[in-house]
Amino acid sequence: MKFIHIADIHFDSPFVNLTDRESLGDLKRLEQRKVFKKVIDYIKENNIEMLFISGDVYEQKYIRKSTIEYINNLFKEIPNTKIFISPGNHDPYIKNSYYNRFKWNENVHIFNSKIERIEINDIDVYGYGFDDFYCTDCGIEDLEIEDKNKTNILVIHSTIDGANIKEKQYNSISRKLLEEKGFDYVATGHIHKIDYNSYENQKIVYPGSLISLGFDEIGKHGMIVGEIEKEKLELEFIPLSEDDFVEKNVDITDIISKDELVEKINELKIANNELVKIILVGKRNFEIDKYEIYKLVLNERIIKIKDHTKIKYDLKKIANNNTLKGLFAKEILKEKEKASEENIDIIEKAVEIAFEALE
Repeated sequence: MKFIHIADIHFDSPFVNLTDRESLGDLKRLEQRKVFKKVIDYIKENNIEMLFISGDVYEQKYIRKSTIEYINNLFKEIPNTKIFISPGNHDPYIKNSYYNRFKWNENVHIFNSKIERIEINDIDVYGYGFDDFYCTDCGIEDLEIEDKNKTNILVIHSTIDGANIKEKQYNSISRKLLEEKGFDYVATGHIHKIDYNSYENQKIVYPGSLISLGFDEIGKHGMIVGEIEKEKLELEFIPLSEDDFVEKNVDITDIISKDELVEKINELKIANNELVKIILVGKRNFEIDKYEIYKLVLNERIIKIKDHTKIKYDLKKIANNNTLKGLFAKEILKEKEKASEENIDIIEKAVEIAFEALE
């Protein structure tokens, strides 16, 4: 049986913290649609029998009916493909959700908060969906596979081996427990980084987010294409995302003016598929207004600027002055001599704050 496994599409995400450019949110939402259509086209061209979507299809707070209709119309184009959706923490199966109040095409099955088993010939598909924005117990511990001679698949949105309190709120499940249950494939979602070949005979798989949603999701994004039989599992990752988020450091230590900095940024080589965050580093010789610099940047692929620079101070020179600044500089020099490397940054930040206060 051939299948596709995707997750974490986040249709209609506002992308409010992603960029300083106003139009990029609209462009990313268009990319979501374009890449999702690629999935559907691949299914049509390759006779894929099942599509597993492991949660966070959309953003409950922002989703528009027109987007739901767009998704469902694409589902209508693959009537012979069985579609299984496991609602997650961003698109839970709640009273006013489109999972609950929209008429989906007949090839779509949406799981709810009671673990369910769907029989399709020699395959049993189990699934669970969030019924709230948090989940601390989905009841998987009590689940027993009914027929281990069949190919058994679990579709679920979860945090595997979640350790901290935050992770445990998003359906934390023990990898060991899942392996003991005996599923032939676990199609899970929630973690936006792909994880499908990190150890031998891996059956618990994260496809990652369908497209990259921000600078914390650097790398390729796409879908898992699989073929499964009892005791046989073949998987392939196919990248689909059109834009790659990258970070580029610009050291300003030897730059002496705003104009020179803007010129250096405008000379950076940036690929057509890259969305770039510029990180300014080093010791600055002039005050930086990143928003003013941003307006002068020519390349529209540069969508964010972060200032991680530090003021260039000559502490030894300042320490020779018989002033409050001088006395403070002397004490700081003593502290720096005995400070560990990890504390140097803290000390330098304290110097910057203190000197600004003493101006």
